[in-house]
Amino acid sequence: MTGTTSDSCCEETPAPPRTWSVDEHLADVLSDVVPLPAIELQLLDAQGCRLAEDVSSEVDLPPFDNSSMDGYAVRTADTAGATGQYPSVLTVVGDIAAGAGELPKVGPGQTARIMTGAPVPPGAEAVAPVEWTDGGSGSGEAADTMTAQGAESSVTAGSDEVRVFRPVSQGAHIRRRGSDLSAGERVLEAGALLGPTQLGLLAAIGRGTVRVRPRPRVVVLSTGSELVQPGEPVGPGQISDSNSFTLTAAAQDAGAIAYRVGGVPDDAAVLRAVLEDQLGRADLIVTSGGVSVGAYDVVKEVFAEYGEVDFRRLRMQPGKPQGFGRIQGTPLLALPGNPVSSYISFELFVRPLIRTMMGAPDIHRPVVRAVCTAELRSPAGRRQYLRGWYADGEVAPVGGEGSHLVGALARANCLIVVAEDETSVAAGRTVDVVLLTG
Repeated sequence: MTGTTSDSCCEETPAPPRTWSVDEHLADVLSDVVPLPAIELQLLDAQGCRLAEDVSSEVDLPPFDNSSMDGYAVRTADTAGATGQYPSVLTVVGDIAAGAGELPKVGPGQTARIMTGAPVPPGAEAVAPVEWTDGGSGSGEAADTMTAQGAESSVTAGSDEVRVFRPVSQGAHIRRRGSDLSAGERVLEAGALLGPTQLGLLAAIGRGTVRVRPRPRVVVLSTGSELVQPGEPVGPGQISDSNSFTLTAAAQDAGAIAYRVGGVPDDAAVLRAVLEDQLGRADLIVTSGGVSVGAYDVVKEVFAEYGEVDFRRLRMQPGKPQGFGRIQGTPLLALPGNPVSSYISFELFVRPLIRTMMGAPDIHRPVVRAVCTAELRSPAGRRQYLRGWYADGEVAPVGGEGSHLVGALARANCLIVVAEDETSVAAGRTVDVVLLTG
């Protein structure tokens, strides 16, 4: 009939599903994550944490002038011109050990035997090392001089009086008060990582506790009925669970306290039980597997019951399917199940989130420019991350492009980045490289 149209000609072609760039997805992941609240911890419990505030010393270090050598505390005028042939002979007025409280006064012609770390007594201006005197164990310059001169028995040498065979300069072998740190000086800044030397410094200035951002507690779940625990027999259609080990180790490397949960089967009831058991101890949950459109994927179904998790496609390779959101208020990142995809996704999205929660100033892996020694090809419209080996300003691809090639991943120390708008990179071109180690 004239003037009529069929319904089919009016149907609209459905719009293609939206995709996100790597940068857009990362911005969403980090948008509502803040550092964990600061807590006060004993020093050894704070190892691996980040400082939540600047720390200043309330004391001088060293807190008093002390000797850097075993020897004799002297007045410099008393040793002027001393030689092996014509030593300075000084009266010993006392012994000073480390930790001594009452100190003898050193007057003209006098000295006090002093141990390393002991406070310098009043009147003394320097320390003559025991090797420069006849008060030692009978070795070195002093012993040679005494033998040549036929000196008296070493049984009494250095007890009531001591011979000094060299002149001693003002301040020699004395660690001055405050020469390391001064009271009021800032010694550590907020965000500093607390390792052995930092904890030792805090102890040295008298701090028994410190205020820090705690290490995030990360629960790692790998899903899939095909997974078996390493060391157990692998049946037809099964594989050993590697993702949970890789991701747990990666979380620990990022600074988190990580809890590994073995392969969770594709069973909604089991996954619910695992989540309910783990939510109480998790600051972050990371899963691998179940983010695609497989018929048996129950991850999306269960997550929807506990909160809002957005599953999306990214313009990247590998790692196209991703999911993130919160379940019962706890942040969750759902990563692909292929081993290479899950690890690269962790480095790009999970590691920055963990380090943000820690209050770390550097949340991303370092990126450098390097000359690529081989030709690269990449799919149009996707940012590609290729496994590579970086050294001395050059980078070469390692292994193939498959997201299952864990052997090549283990040999790589970086990721070679090929931008979305490039389908090939000629050998000799300079590329961005994400360093995974060092």
